[in-house]
Amino acid sequence: MWTSPGRLRAKGIIGMNRRNIRYIGRYNDRRLYPLVDDKLKTKLLAQQHAITTPALIGTVTTQFGVKHIREMLEGHHGFVIKPAKGSGGKGILVIEYRDGAHFVKPSGAHLALGDVERHVSNILSGLYSLGGSPDVAVIEALINFDESLSEYTYEGVPDIRVIVFKGYPVMAMMRVSTAASDGKANLHQGAVGVGIDIASGTAIRGVQFDRSRHDHPDTGHELASLSIPGWETLLRLAAGCYEMTALGYLGTDMVLDRDHGPMLLELNARPGLAIQMANGEGLRPRLDLVERQADGVPVEERVAFAQHHFARRSELATPQPDRAAVPSA
Repeated sequence: MWTSPGRLRAKGIIGMNRRNIRYIGRYNDRRLYPLVDDKLKTKLLAQQHAITTPALIGTVTTQFGVKHIREMLEGHHGFVIKPAKGSGGKGILVIEYRDGAHFVKPSGAHLALGDVERHVSNILSGLYSLGGSPDVAVIEALINFDESLSEYTYEGVPDIRVIVFKGYPVMAMMRVSTAASDGKANLHQGAVGVGIDIASGTAIRGVQFDRSRHDHPDTGHELASLSIPGWETLLRLAAGCYEMTALGYLGTDMVLDRDHGPMLLELNARPGLAIQMANGEGLRPRLDLVERQADGVPVEERVAFAQHHFARRSELATPQPDRAAVPSA
């Protein structure tokens, strides 16, 4: 089922053209893009601003350096290897633990050292990078995600996307992996997007493949009880990325570590629009309201403003007939 352009406008849905011209083009200086397009630069910048990120094990910058992977991973039972300039989750290899000489993925698949080295070599050659340019392999410590969220995900770490506009957190969703998404938190591959109430950090509604969901398709756990621990801390970290990058329209991807709490995973200067589907509401009214606010407001006040003005009631408490979600325009 599809809807008309008029109905989309009435719901405040913004499309790609408006996002690119009205918000990204106006508020994001292109010279700042490398700060977020390069995950290594983002990580180093976050460290300077005391924003917590997963620990950096090391980097591989040359094909010669691939030979030293074994020594670099010594003593690390779980880790993540990702391209510094990758996009859409491409090229991310998650190793949960070791089984003798093998490296085990969350799916249970076993990889030999040669498989890991080959993956790193592919990253360096630009197989997963934006534009196919030569890249750097970033190796991070594995995130020990908060176990209170384990029933809402399948073989993967759920992340929380927060859209930050002029330093105000305006809309949020959690992306939870499924069997269909191969354990990755990617909505286009079949992950479930769960709209999150900015005021409370609780679930509003769920969507998978553009259709409403009230439970996780693999664990069967209902989504209505989802409540994100450390929500205000997470919002403050997300809002603080405005000062860190000076980008006015920003997607912040956060994770919850059971030992370190909310952590910044990566940033996006061109965040997608599917977050509107997950929330069943358009971004435009919220963005319009933020544009009318004065500049120079402290982080704590920006977060409080967002929690007051963007509160939403859950649609998950009472199951409703399945219906097509709002398309991403």
